[in-house]
Amino acid sequence: MKTLKFFILALCLNVCGQAMAQKSLVSLVKKVETLIDSMSVKGINRHYIDMPEKPWQLIVRGNVSQTIVNMTTEGHMAGEKYSANPYLETTPAEYTGLWVGYRGYGLGYMVNVGGDKGSYFTIGLTGGAFGLNLRIHSFNNSNPNFNLNSNLIPEESQETWKKVQLTDPISVMTIFADGYYMFNGKKFSYAAAYDQSLIQKRSAGSLMVGLMYTHTHIDYASDSNGDLVYMMKGLGQIKLWQGSAGVGYAYNWVPTRRILINVMAMPMLTFINRLKAYAYATNVEELMQDPTFWDPTISDENWDEWFYGNLNITPTGNKMYNSGLSLGFDARVSLTYSFGRCFFTAYGQFNNIRYHHNNTDGYLNDWFINTSFGVRL
Repeated sequence: MKTLKFFILALCLNVCGQAMAQKSLVSLVKKVETLIDSMSVKGINRHYIDMPEKPWQLIVRGNVSQTIVNMTTEGHMAGEKYSANPYLETTPAEYTGLWVGYRGYGLGYMVNVGGDKGSYFTIGLTGGAFGLNLRIHSFNNSNPNFNLNSNLIPEESQETWKKVQLTDPISVMTIFADGYYMFNGKKFSYAAAYDQSLIQKRSAGSLMVGLMYTHTHIDYASDSNGDLVYMMKGLGQIKLWQGSAGVGYAYNWVPTRRILINVMAMPMLTFINRLKAYAYATNVEELMQDPTFWDPTISDENWDEWFYGNLNITPTGNKMYNSGLSLGFDARVSLTYSFGRCFFTAYGQFNNIRYHHNNTDGYLNDWFINTSFGVRL
């Protein structure tokens, strides 16, 4: 009988403890919601900006993105000076997923449904006069368009080489973290344009400052890509770390009550510019000594089978480099159509990143277009 009493007492204490924990959690959530609500409307002019009654946003997103890498290098092959300007362009890829947020504080995840194989992860924090974003995009692209553009290729063969496809996937990961502060946060809302947690009622613009951190990892180091590694003087992987700051301008145009058009442009000065280069040795010069390499009677198919079957690379080390100041660019455009608690948005962003390593320099262009349908809850 005593055992039963103790069991009932323990059960009651456990239930009471869970109830108190749930009550404390609910109380904490309400305090956080109240804090976010106050931050969202602090200092804004209600004639220009309003806060929706429903605080949550559930958004279904679709995304199209593309990465372009342009490199320029010079070197010597068989005693002759050569120049090469490889241009690698991934095919546009399509993603779809969800974004969930409260008053502009939320996160999203998208998966690939076409093009390359990868994923997008995003975090957004937007207030009355600021915006913070984190975007991680990683993918493997098995059929990028690759244009060698080298003086080693005879003029009559240039057209044939304009759409060379790498035999092994190129692996790319980009991390973008950026933050913006709007000097006219009383009348201009960044959140109204990009996550619809606020409503822009009248047209307004703002001078703004921004900081951006980017990390890019490009990896094409494989035996099958040994010819590209050789042309790039042994460069097979690149890791970039860049910190940039800029001053720009953004404008929200409200032609009708339901429509909002935003344009933002900001030149960026890169003051942290570090590059880690991974070097590889190849056996291309050895293969060039083989008569098969120069045999005009062998078919293209048999030559490819022989060359890529014997091609290999060997890692020889890595080195960190610090580059000087460089200029880049960050630009965004968005269109929002609202009706009731629902809204439709399309927006695009373009980033330009430049790098330099010995006799190799170039740039990476990364752009995406998001379309989304959301509802406020």
